[in-house]
Amino acid sequence: MSRFRHAVKGRDQHIFTLRAACVVLLLLLMTALGGWMRAPEKLTIHNPPDLRKGSTRPWWEIPPPTVYGFTYYIFQQLNAWPKNGKVDYPARIQSLSSYLTPQCKAFLEEDAKQRGEKNELTDRVRVVYEIPGRGYDTNSVKVVDRDNWVVKLDLVADEYYLTEPVKRVTVRYPIRVVRWDGDSETNPFGMALDCYDGIPQRLSAAPELPKHTNKGMF
Repeated sequence: MSRFRHAVKGRDQHIFTLRAACVVLLLLLMTALGGWMRAPEKLTIHNPPDLRKGSTRPWWEIPPPTVYGFTYYIFQQLNAWPKNGKVDYPARIQSLSSYLTPQCKAFLEEDAKQRGEKNELTDRVRVVYEIPGRGYDTNSVKVVDRDNWVVKLDLVADEYYLTEPVKRVTVRYPIRVVRWDGDSETNPFGMALDCYDGIPQRLSAAPELPKHTNKGMF
């Protein structure tokens, strides 16, 4: 009887061990499934523009050249008024709203409203572009922290009234940029402009715009 009892007891202990192991494996499986379900479906990785020397960095870090390129592109698009600033400027703000913080969007809308009331936008054509030789360098982007930057854009701003040139200035624009993850469908860059970090500064005098002269019949 003693041998039989020991055999039954050993069997019961073995069954208990197997059950405990199954419970542990089930918990591990549930943990793994939970982590897999919470993992993002898409992961944005920002590669530096020059990989000739290789690059090792955390996946969440955005290289300063990428921040500069994004800022220049969006700011240039905001200031591209091909026909009539009174229509083009508000339309640009609305079309690029995914790349603007709510505060910046409200600021620009108020700016467009005030300039429109002063008749500064009607039939105005505007374009901005980099000053030759003063594009990106190591001082163009100030890294505030992992999610905030200040970008200095040295640009030429040309304005026309219909076809007549009326203004050309060179300006340094200090632009705040923030990480803006959330909707990768409408904003794949994962960044947004937060408008100015200070008052734009006028630089040295820009070359004068060429005078428009009519030749022949037209």
